[in-house]
Amino acid sequence: MSLQDFTTAVKNRKAIVGIIGMGYVGLPLARTFCSAGFKVLGLDVDPKKVDALNAGKSYIKHIPSSLIKDLVKKGQFSATTQAKDLKKCHAILICVPTPLTKMRDPDMSYVESTSEMLAGVLQKDQLIVLESTTYPGTTRELVQPILETSGLKAERDFYLAYSPEREDPGRTDFTTETIPKVVGGLGKKSLKAATELYGAAITKTVPVTSCDVAECCKILENVYRGVNIALINELKMLLDRMDIDVWEVVRAASTKPFGFQPFYPGPGLGGHCIPIDPFYLTWRARQFDMSTRFIELSGEINTAMPDYVIRRVAEALNTHKKPLNGSKILVLGLAYKKDVDDIRESPSIELIEKLKAAGAKVDYNDPHVKRTPKQREHDLRMSSKPLTAANVGSYDCVLIATDHSDYDYPWIVKNAKLVVDTRNATGAIKNGKAKVFKA
Repeated sequence: MSLQDFTTAVKNRKAIVGIIGMGYVGLPLARTFCSAGFKVLGLDVDPKKVDALNAGKSYIKHIPSSLIKDLVKKGQFSATTQAKDLKKCHAILICVPTPLTKMRDPDMSYVESTSEMLAGVLQKDQLIVLESTTYPGTTRELVQPILETSGLKAERDFYLAYSPEREDPGRTDFTTETIPKVVGGLGKKSLKAATELYGAAITKTVPVTSCDVAECCKILENVYRGVNIALINELKMLLDRMDIDVWEVVRAASTKPFGFQPFYPGPGLGGHCIPIDPFYLTWRARQFDMSTRFIELSGEINTAMPDYVIRRVAEALNTHKKPLNGSKILVLGLAYKKDVDDIRESPSIELIEKLKAAGAKVDYNDPHVKRTPKQREHDLRMSSKPLTAANVGSYDCVLIATDHSDYDYPWIVKNAKLVVDTRNATGAIKNGKAKVFKA
């Protein structure tokens, strides 16, 4: 099959798209290609996920089970744990985790093992695209050499590209289909193949000159957010000492129609991107004898926010002559942001662990996360507690860590003995202000 045959198969919707990793990135991407008329094969190492998907069940809140069931019934989507099944795919998209090690260096083990697996099943004229967020140079320096152990050569025998995922779980104004897709190819043929594929399913593609540029694009997006969030987090701590409401300051500054974009403080960074991606660039910079001081400083500020919240909880309890050790605390919200079920890198997890380490008795409530799943670094083994007036009132402190829309904040303030609010969720409440401490 030539490049022309590949593009023809894409245009005629005869191309089969394989997606490795059926998580918060891979599953929405599968939905997008199915919606565009492609057959999709999802591969995941977790047999429970594969069994659920083949049974028409979704485990991600914003992907309805009814949709998965319909796609499976039509024969448009299936899932597997077997690498050999990828041989029939025209394109294979890699959506695997790229976490950090405990030393905050890139953990490329998932990308490496996936590339090694693909090298064993790689076919001529297949398109391989890495979507996992990573440092500039990964596709060219890490993925390409591993794939070429197959005996096939990139640009000659197969196509290789990088296209960063830009998922934002829970967002409704933009979707996988409508978020512009940046695409960088190893060469002209790879770029052509990748832009043809994504252009058939996504509203707009943004071709760039190399995989390195595309990799750096995603890092820049998240460094930008991380640095600005760190700035407003630092201002929050300063303005708290000055008895100035940082939220009111941001609202006022936001009225300027140019030159200012609002960012908001919180209990720490969460999600699969901002807490992790900037450190990929700081690690890469050291290989070029440079230090990225802005990034490193912002990382220090943002990772220190849970400790600041714990201090504020202790200060709030002190006003009730209660020590943190032995106090009962209810954490509201386990997800890393409002109205989603995604707990990856959620500051709520760290808050719970730190509160427990300080001797507090901790429970949580989250309408979107009924039980805490086992994670790579954490296993809380907790379940969401019901929100009743008697239950809320039984805690010495209610800590608002995630401002879900489902919560009735006036009711919570009314029934709680004490509230520590990290999200300004109680900002508009007039009654019960004396109970509320901002953090």
